[in-house]
Parts: sequence; structure tokens; C-alpha cells
Amino acid sequence: MSGFWDFEYTGQVMPDLLSGLLVTIQATGIGYALALTLGLVIAMVRRVPLFGSVVHFLMEFIRTTPLVIQLVFVFALAPANVSAFTIGVVVLGIHYAAYTAEVYRSGIEGVAKGQWEAARALSLPGTRTWGAIVLPQAIRKVIPALGNYLIAMFKDTPLLFAIGVVELLAVAQQVGSRDFRYVETFTIVGLLFLVVSVPSAILIRRLEKRYVAV
Repeated sequence: MSGFWDFEYTGQVMPDLLSGLLVTIQATGIGYALALTLGLVIAMVRRVPLFGSVVHFLMEFIRTTPLVIQLVFVFALAPANVSAFTIGVVVLGIHYAAYTAEVYRSGIEGVAKGQWEAARALSLPGTRTWGAIVLPQAIRKVIPALGNYLIAMFKDTPLLFAIGVVELLAVAQQVGSRDFRYVETFTIVGLLFLVVSVPSAILIRRLEKRYVAV
């Protein structure tokens, strides 16, 4: 067992891997916040006849092209003074906004037609209709689906390695290449992803039972 797994070496490389995990979590958190915000804006804009078709085409283009290609393409065109981390977070956010927008759209369309008609009958302004009637009902029902995309984004952050972001996978690659030991490093990477993803999945299932059943 000692020849296959070195516990002393594991302890030595763990701080480096945890620093990479921190970058991964940061990229996921910022990118997800962007995806949630931009996705909601997109879902609302799609209801405007003048812009709906254009936005729909752009979202389809983003969803049907690989994320890694988008990362490399934007990185190649971006100014030299923009960090790879910033580019990665923005591309992640925009890419997943194309998916969260569809989730929001399904929630908005699920609001009963009578709710819209009641708002118009009361002559409520658009901001009041959206903020007090439509969005509270729509978002509550789609929270579990939005949570699933958080986990998906977290698992996609290793693709940032393609543009030089030193996240968890990049650190593992560097450490493994330096010491010529890959079993410990990549096994720990898999375990760290599980440590974060599994509790998140359990939380999402609980949210689903709470909100979808209502």
C-alpha cells in the first residue's frame, strides 16, 4: 500500500490542492451569480417581440457550442490586461445564463394567465407586476433547477485550465508533473469535487421537495 499511496506526500500537497479548490469555488460563485442575474434579464427580454428572436438565436448559439471553445476564443480576443480568471468567470456566467434563462422562462410561463390579467385590471405598473406578482411565483418553482446548474458549473470549472486559470485541476497537474506522482493528486481532486458536490446535491433535493411540492 505504501508504494501505491503515500500519506506523507498527501499531507504535503494538500495545501496546494486546497488553494486550487478555493479558486474553483470563487470562479463558480461569481460565475453563478452572473448566470442567475443575466439569465433573468434574458428571460424577461425574450418576452419583448422586437428583441425576443435575436436573443433566442444568441442563446441557442451559446448553448450549442462547446464551453471550452468559447473560453479559448474569448481569451484569444480579450485585451492583454484582462486576467484569465476574469475571462473565465465571465464566459462561464454567460454560457450558463443561456440555460438559466430557459429555466426562468419556464417558471414565468407557468404563472397563471389570470395573474397577469388581474395585474392589468388593477392597472399595476410593469415593475410592480413583475416584482410583486410574477417573479415571486416563478422563481420559487424553479429554484431546484437553478441549483442543478450550480453543480454543473462547479464541475465545468476544470475547463478554465484551457486558458491558464490555476484552479483545482491545474494545481493537480502542476503538482503531479513536478513530483511525478499522479495517483494521490488526482484522487484527491476527485474527492474534493465529491465533498463539495454531494452536499450541494442533497441540499437541492431538499429544496425540490419543499418548493416543487407546494
